[in-house]
Amino acid sequence: MKAIIWSKTPCVFCTQAKQLLKVKGIEYEERNITTGPWTVEQLKEVVPNATSAPQIFLDEQYIGGFDSLRKYFGI
Repeated sequence: MKAIIWSKTPCVFCTQAKQLLKVKGIEYEERNITTGPWTVEQLKEVVPNATSAPQIFLDEQYIGGFDSLRKYFGI
């Protein structure tokens, strides 16, 4: 399983999401819209209604934010 996490800096929920993915042994690609090269516009192309970070995908399936990731894992 592989994840993509759209994040920003600073972001407590982004940090917690990345930690949870590590605990679950899931590799992830971070796409930080604050430090680049990724942009808010690129995030909006993928998740048009995104209003916060993180935005998480697992194996190309859109999960949502940190709370949705926790629910996905039954936490």
